[in-house]
Amino acid sequence: MSDTTDNADVTGLPVTRDAVTRPPVTPDAVVANHRRLVGYVGGGEDPEDPADVLAMAMVLRVEKSDPPDRTDLLTAAARAVALLCLDDRAAGDGPWAAAMDDWCQARIRKIARRARGAQWAAAQEVWGVTATEGGAEARAFVPGRVGDLDRRVKKLQIGGTEVDGELPTERPDHGVVLWTNPGLDMTVGKLAAQVGHASMLAAKLLDADEAIRWRLDDCPLAVREATPERWRDLLEADASGTAVAVRDAGFTEIAPGSVTVIAEVVGN
Repeated sequence: MSDTTDNADVTGLPVTRDAVTRPPVTPDAVVANHRRLVGYVGGGEDPEDPADVLAMAMVLRVEKSDPPDRTDLLTAAARAVALLCLDDRAAGDGPWAAAMDDWCQARIRKIARRARGAQWAAAQEVWGVTATEGGAEARAFVPGRVGDLDRRVKKLQIGGTEVDGELPTERPDHGVVLWTNPGLDMTVGKLAAQVGHASMLAAKLLDADEAIRWRLDDCPLAVREATPERWRDLLEADASGTAVAVRDAGFTEIAPGSVTVIAEVVGN
C-alpha cells in the first residue's frame, strides 16, 4: 500500500509536485483532523444554486486494457479519502483546512469519476491524495464548490466505472472494516463514494492515539460484503454505537435513507 500527493493552488493549477515523497505526518495535525471527523454530524440543506454545492470529487483509475480488481479499487478509494481527511495540510493553517471545515459543516457529498491514460496523469496535478491497493489506484480531491471543479476532473466520465471481481465476505482479524450492504445493487462509482464516506466515519470509532497510529500506517482498511446475517448484527452494532453506518441521501441509484456501508473496528 502507498499513497502519493500533489499540490496545486486554489484554481487547481499545479504549483509543486511531491508524488514521490510522502508528506510528513504530524501527530498534532492528525489529532486536529480526527477531531473534525468525530465532530461531523451530517445533514443540512443544499444551497439553492447547484453550483454552490460542496462536494469531494474522486477519480478511479480504470485502464481499458488492464482494469483493476473490484475489491482493490474500492479499498484504494476508501483509503484515499481517509488519507486526505487526516493529511497535515487539512489541519490548522494548512492550505486545505478551510475547504475541509466548510465541507464537513455542510452535507457531505462525493462524486466518483473514471480516468485512464493521460486523463489519470492530468488528475494527479490537482490538489488531492492518491492511494494504491494491489494494482488499483484512486484519488480523492480537496472538496469545494461543484461550480469550481477543476476542468481536468470535471471533464472525466462519471459512468463506466464497472470492473470485475467479487468482494470477500470473511471478517479480518483486526483493523478497520467497511461492510457493504448485501441487499443493494450499486455501481462501483457509487460504492466508491460510499466506502469513502465510511472511511471518514470510521474515525469516530478510534481515539486520538489510535487515529495517529492508523494514519502513520497509511490508513489500512478492508472492504467486505456482509452476509445478510452479519448485516443484521452490524445494524445492531450501529444502533449501540460500536459501529457506524453510512445513510445515503438518495440523490442517485438508491432510495433516501438507505444504509449503504457500515464501518467497524475489529480486534482493538
